[in-house]
Amino acid sequence: MLHRTPLFDAHVAAGAKMVPFGGWEMPLHYGSQIAEHEAVRGAAGVFDVSHMTIVDIDGDKAAPFLSRLMANDIGRLAETGQALYGALLNDQGGILDDLIVYRTDSGFRAVVNASTRDKVLAWFAANDNGAPRRHRSDLTMLAVQGPDAVAVISELLSWPALTDLAGFRAAVRGDCMVGRTGYTGEDGVEIMLPAAEGVALFARLLAAGVKPAGLAARDTLRLEAGLNLYGQDMSEDNHPYESNMGWTVALKPADRDFIGRPAMESLRATYTRKLTGLVFQGKGVVRHDFTVRTNAGDGTVTSGVFSPTLGYSVALVRVPRAAEGDCEVDIRGKWLPARLVKPSFVRHGKALV
Repeated sequence: MLHRTPLFDAHVAAGAKMVPFGGWEMPLHYGSQIAEHEAVRGAAGVFDVSHMTIVDIDGDKAAPFLSRLMANDIGRLAETGQALYGALLNDQGGILDDLIVYRTDSGFRAVVNASTRDKVLAWFAANDNGAPRRHRSDLTMLAVQGPDAVAVISELLSWPALTDLAGFRAAVRGDCMVGRTGYTGEDGVEIMLPAAEGVALFARLLAAGVKPAGLAARDTLRLEAGLNLYGQDMSEDNHPYESNMGWTVALKPADRDFIGRPAMESLRATYTRKLTGLVFQGKGVVRHDFTVRTNAGDGTVTSGVFSPTLGYSVALVRVPRAAEGDCEVDIRGKWLPARLVKPSFVRHGKALV
């Protein structure tokens, strides 16, 4: 049976088309994916991301626990409110999940993906060091994204200080945490708060003219921003260096013994593939699993969409490490010209390619 977030009834009332996603029944769109995409690029949109897994890890053993499990260095979170993006790895360096971790007064808050919930919770249990952990299924999570997002949410919450919140920082008031993060390439916040309060805030956002946005717009927005999707652009079969995530692997300090470190030390010099961007300005849409032919050998499209902002296809592709410049993509049996570029493609509404 599919799970439902506390906002399920609100989605249906707003006209959402509900679909299965990662074990949850989630809104695909509310009538127009393009309108939702453009609302986020031009003003503000709100996404229900309550299907994400929130885990609080507290006490003196919390930092050693996460230091052992994360490839990035949790020691960089020196102050309450700081946030860090990284990955959980297996012994071979395969990516178990990507996550954001926030420093809190009592320890840390980890936000991981919905589809990996059971796997990650089991991984945490298997590597238990006695740090108290609490799966926060009592919380709702909303992502309000777009150039007007921070101003709107600071007004609705009567929280003026949010306008001064720096990127990858969080503020806490009572049971509400607001992080200036997102998955769209726009300014915005992700808000974690008790379920009933989240339902009420969603209604207030819609009443204020913020457009609800579903999974379809979330995918085009994140791909325009060049952001990975777990299970598609990376998985346990991929390591960070071949997934455009090498920057999240902290090999210093040298004595930090995180899971997957020996594999990362070896792969750093020997990996042969990379994840990069592709633009295709011809007719047709580049899709997942299409073959790409490069100057260094063949590769594969991991994610591809028609970009509403740019008016042509963009994609993430895993190709040989030496590949660069012009390439070809197989679209319905025809090899058509494309170009390899460094992601992202759009940032703050402006084309980068």
